[in-house]
Amino acid sequence: MKTIDTRDVTRYSPLIPAVTALCEATAGEQLEIIMSDPQAFNDLKEYLAEQGIGFREIYDGEELSVEFRKP
Repeated sequence: MKTIDTRDVTRYSPLIPAVTALCEATAGEQLEIIMSDPQAFNDLKEYLAEQGIGFREIYDGEELSVEFRKP
C-alpha cells in the first residue's frame, strides 16, 4: 500500500498531492491518503464517490484517512 501523508501541506491544498498520487498510481494499486483538513477530506471522498471508486474512511483523532484501490 502506498501512503500519501498530506497533514503537513500548508502552502497549497492537500488535495493536490492526493489527486496526483491517484493519477500516478497503477491499476489495482492500493493507496492510503492521510489528511488533517476536514474540508479537503470531504472533497476527496466526494471525488472518489463521483468516480465510482469504493473507499474506506478511518478517523483517528485529528487524523483522517481514506484507503482505496485504483480501478
